[in-house]
Amino acid sequence: MEITTKLVSKKLLTPTFISLWIIMFLVEFVKGALIVSILPVYMGDVLHLSAFAIGLSFSLQYIGDNVFRSPAGWFIERVGFRLTMMLGLLLTFVAVLIIAMADKMGMIVLGCALIGIGTAPLWPCVLMGISAVTRENNNFGTAMGVIQISSLGGTGLGPVIINFFVDGSYRPVFWVLLALMGIVVIVSLFLPGKSKMKSSPGTAGQPSEEPSLWEGGVKGVLNNVRQSIRHIKENLHVSRLLFPALFLQTFAIGLLTPVITLYVRTELDLSPEAFSALLVTGGGITVIGLIPIGRLVDRFGTKWFLHIGFALSSVAIGLFAVTRSISLVWILVILIGISYACILPTWDTMISHMLPEGEKGTVWGLFLTVQGSGMVVGPIISGKMWDMLGPSAPFMASAIVMGILFFVHIIISRQKSSLPRA
Repeated sequence: MEITTKLVSKKLLTPTFISLWIIMFLVEFVKGALIVSILPVYMGDVLHLSAFAIGLSFSLQYIGDNVFRSPAGWFIERVGFRLTMMLGLLLTFVAVLIIAMADKMGMIVLGCALIGIGTAPLWPCVLMGISAVTRENNNFGTAMGVIQISSLGGTGLGPVIINFFVDGSYRPVFWVLLALMGIVVIVSLFLPGKSKMKSSPGTAGQPSEEPSLWEGGVKGVLNNVRQSIRHIKENLHVSRLLFPALFLQTFAIGLLTPVITLYVRTELDLSPEAFSALLVTGGGITVIGLIPIGRLVDRFGTKWFLHIGFALSSVAIGLFAVTRSISLVWILVILIGISYACILPTWDTMISHMLPEGEKGTVWGLFLTVQGSGMVVGPIISGKMWDMLGPSAPFMASAIVMGILFFVHIIISRQKSSLPRA
């Protein structure tokens, strides 16, 4: 605790921020446990579903999460912070319950799709909450570092810890996951409601004279949407290069996710234990660096950390694609871990400085949808490149994308100073 308080200001550790940290950790824990450890085996070995059913379920989860982030951000502005998060978490709870009880392909696919839709509000709500609690002290970068630790920690620990509950039956596993989702729903009750968020300038919620979301029925909702689009067009002043940059930032990761395990096992001939050690090393370095770099970003700005992160990542991934030296592979994994420690808290901090007042939730949702589409497209292209151009091709492509991001970010940084402030 003493180390934590030295790294993180006590002003950041508000009840809202702590609630967001717990929610993020537990939701990512549940998703990681389901997607990585439970569903592939449960659907294949227990329910004897086809590979098509497994692939379809996973695709719908990712698509649902990505597509519904923009509506979730817009919803935050209209009905409030707490209600949006609570509805999403309740839907996720129901989705896990459906998967636990179902034994047919249709219900499993439905459950996975609902998990995606239910978790879609998570990041827009978290980013809006961070914007609110860090506005006074200007420590968004530090907050992002702490939140990224909860996200990465939940995703990494979920698949590992949940295996201890598998003992001949998956029923205890689902009860554990449902209990965790129940805790998450309870924690969401401690988030600020709409009226409290309104009292803070620049946070979620519209001015008090705004009519109810459903006033006027469907016509009123559509008019509300048109007003939001008009407001964003008039007040969002960002470089046009930001949108392809948002896509490319996750596209580079998406190129690697489906092939990294196969590449390490077949091309580098590493054992599962050695591969696990590599993942722990790279991920651990990233996690250790998140808070210190977040603090430095708050103090010195985002530009140089993103320059370093993109350039270092491009070089390290490119060398990873051509080397067969195991000792060099370890060094490159360490460098990749450092590069992502520079990128993860810094990228969202940069974006947070570009948001207009009044529609922050909507714009966050829009940006997250564009950004998340890279993770949908990347794995598809990656597989084709592996088959047509060879095992090193997805890694070289990812390195090139990171190099492009380096130069795009230089241009965006130069344009940013000449753009009008939101």
